Amino acid sequence: MAKVTKTDDEWRDEMTPEEYAIMREAATERAFTGEYWDTKTPGTYHCRGCGAELFDSGTKYDSGSGWPSFYAPVTDGAVDTKLDNSMMMERVEVLCASCEAHLGHVFPDGPQPTGLRYCMNSASLKLEERAGEAAPEAESAAIKE
Repeated sequence: MAKVTKTDDEWRDEMTPEEYAIMREAATERAFTGEYWDTKTPGTYHCRGCGAELFDSGTKYDSGSGWPSFYAPVTDGAVDTKLDNSMMMERVEVLCASCEAHLGHVFPDGPQPTGLRYCMNSASLKLEERAGEAAPEAESAAIKE
């Protein structure tokens, strides 16, 4: 995957203040407020910063957390992770492997087959809808924990 490198000024020019705070400064949007937290639309979620493919709607589920949650990235190399000791706790931060944008965090309490919950910020994602594919019914689209 090609790396995307830009200066802080270039990122600021291309992003809203909220997107910059989340993707470049590791802020977090409030739960249940993001554009995609309850979206059931079929498609591929891309990095809002660089356009890299990150997650497929087929792995999205209702975690009850208020953020878009996925049990796996679209490919093994789509995201990177690193230890995050901010906020007086130990978590695993999820970054876009291409541009190092902060996406959210991953937790070991997700559904099978991975057991992981990639809890992402909507402001870090851009959904590219799949044409001709109907949105699943609410109950069948959600994997309940």
